Amino acid sequence: MRTFYFITLIAITLASCSSKTNTPKPNAFLKLAYPKPTYQKTSAELPYVFEHSHLSNFSHKQNAWANITYPSLNAEINITYQPVKNNLTTLIKDAEKLTYKHTLKADNIEVYPFENTETKVYARLFTLTGDVASPIQFQITDSIKNFIYGSLYFNTKPNYDSILPAINYVHKDIKHMIESLEWTN
Repeated sequence: MRTFYFITLIAITLASCSSKTNTPKPNAFLKLAYPKPTYQKTSAELPYVFEHSHLSNFSHKQNAWANITYPSLNAEINITYQPVKNNLTTLIKDAEKLTYKHTLKADNIEVYPFENTETKVYARLFTLTGDVASPIQFQITDSIKNFIYGSLYFNTKPNYDSILPAINYVHKDIKHMIESLEWTN
């Protein structure tokens, strides 16, 4: 009887040691897919017009300020407008102070310039990596009469890795907004 148990134990041991090697499973990542946007022009009576995504809602406030909300992303772009009155350098410096306040949390800040001399649109787009409150900010001016400062916010605790797909999606919309912007005054 002992021999039977011993042979059974050896058989089970040999059967459990198959030639397959177990490999760990890779980490799973959430794949977010967003629809391709179509764009529509803002209809408000403002000193500027631009195209925004059909997935967003545009609303303007007093002083030509505006908000673009993305309900499905829980995100909002705040736009402030200032008329230039021989104070363009001050407006740019004040906007840069707001951007560079994020250096405590930001891992990196990249600046992308944009220039369209035909429409007199000169812009700088700032992308901030890391767990910052506003991962995208921008400045737009005609360098004579108009200055716009904008910033993207998500209504959630900043976690860069989690919201990166949404940041990339809105980044394309902001870039399109800058490229389509026209001054009306």
